[in-house]
Amino acid sequence: MKPPLITIAGPTACGKTAVSVELAKLIDGEIISADSMQVYKGMDIGTAKITEEEKQGVKHYLIDALFPDEEFSIAVFQRLAKKALTEIYSKNRIPILVGGTGFYVNGLIYDNDFTPGERDDKLRAELENAAREKGSEYVHDILKELDLEYALTVHPNNVKRVIRAIEYCRDTGEKFSEYNKREKQREPAYTVKDYILNMDRDMLYDRIEKRVDIMLEQGLVDEVRGLMEKYDRSLVSMKGLGYKEIIGYLKGEYSLEEAVYILKRDTRHFARRQLTWFRHQSKGTWIDVNAYRNPKEIAEFIKNDAKEILC
Repeated sequence: MKPPLITIAGPTACGKTAVSVELAKLIDGEIISADSMQVYKGMDIGTAKITEEEKQGVKHYLIDALFPDEEFSIAVFQRLAKKALTEIYSKNRIPILVGGTGFYVNGLIYDNDFTPGERDDKLRAELENAAREKGSEYVHDILKELDLEYALTVHPNNVKRVIRAIEYCRDTGEKFSEYNKREKQREPAYTVKDYILNMDRDMLYDRIEKRVDIMLEQGLVDEVRGLMEKYDRSLVSMKGLGYKEIIGYLKGEYSLEEAVYILKRDTRHFARRQLTWFRHQSKGTWIDVNAYRNPKEIAEFIKNDAKEILC
């Protein structure tokens, strides 16, 4: 049998962290984060990063693994996550992959190849400059000309993925959508039990808004101010939700009230896009969080449902 892997995914603020910790305690597991922002050191409040107290002694990987000015991509994630898997398996423990970045989750499950061509630094720099000077829509239009099918699946504001697709098309002469179709035919590299947490939409949105309020109370503005003293706002890490909005406020582009409104709105939109992605791209079991009294009950369900791979 292929090595076991449990994944817990879902939209932001749906309770993945608490459920994963409870599950890890039940099955002697360790957790690998599949979050594209919690990997960065010093970005704690804006990412709702798990605290040492919340970890309850459970080992976590890919939390605080990089500095904000270090590159983090799906390829880097795969490399670090595979290293973590090797360590977890060596201890005869069960890895639990947790996060809302479905692209990362599937990339690890299917061991997709994300290094198909040589990186062209000149082309990437040109595209990044074009996005800054002419807007993300301009670069998205370039992708439309090269690969309309893929362009329709990626938001223009996701400049990183748009540029990566353009690079692939230019490097190989093949459409990125064709590459994706080929990669989707892969069999899972692990014996996987895949779970997606979900909850009532109004409740989810309320949790998102309350989370943002808590971030502000905990000192989000000061955290961002400190990061701005060390890092350039053009970094991918500094464009994450919770950071680019506060940077705009600190740069005098809008008021704090406007920044908070934008952050709450965009986080709700982000959660909706996450749910859409999981509906179309994941084959996992959906769990209605509202049907359970607490995270431990959900963890008990997962433990019983996944018992065939826990032997």
